[in-house]
Amino acid sequence: MIIYSAFEGLQKAIEHAKQGGVLVYPTETSYGIGCSAWNAQAVRKVFEFKNRPIEKAVPLVVSSLEEAKKLIVWDETVEQLTRAYWPGPFTIVARATPDGVRMPPGIVEADGTIALRVSSHPIAEMLAQAVGPIVATSANNAGDPSCFTVDAVKLWLRDADVFVLDAGPLPLRAHSTIVRVVDGWYKILRGGAIKI
Repeated sequence: MIIYSAFEGLQKAIEHAKQGGVLVYPTETSYGIGCSAWNAQAVRKVFEFKNRPIEKAVPLVVSSLEEAKKLIVWDETVEQLTRAYWPGPFTIVARATPDGVRMPPGIVEADGTIALRVSSHPIAEMLAQAVGPIVATSANNAGDPSCFTVDAVKLWLRDADVFVLDAGPLPLRAHSTIVRVVDGWYKILRGGAIKI
């Protein structure tokens, strides 16, 4: 495990991710674990660390609406929701575009949808700008509480081969709100930090 302070280690973390490495980084909700979403081997490692079945797809952080439009089918409802709640702890689940469908196993759900958001945390935002779409799932074993400190991350991952960006203790916050949008209709899948 390599640990750097969040801003000082950012460039090294970007290179690590571009080379197929796994990162732990701060988000607007808790510490997340992720990697380049286009690197199938790195995505598999994230699932292994979390003891999460590959069939249960993980969400992504993208850098902008423009990047999101490359991966999910855009309609007026998606436009209204993202304009209102991005950047922030608000995850959209929508049908994958042809580009989105080509993402590695673990990104696209069995029903052909992808979950993503634009993060309001500067570190997560800069990672997505530099690396492209990044996996953004909570840093913890599947089903366990999220990690809000790097000490908690160390207890969980111990000496695993990950690059950790330490932003200090994060405020205890709710998970992101998750909303599924298909054919212009939306459904709240998980209530969270954003109230619709």
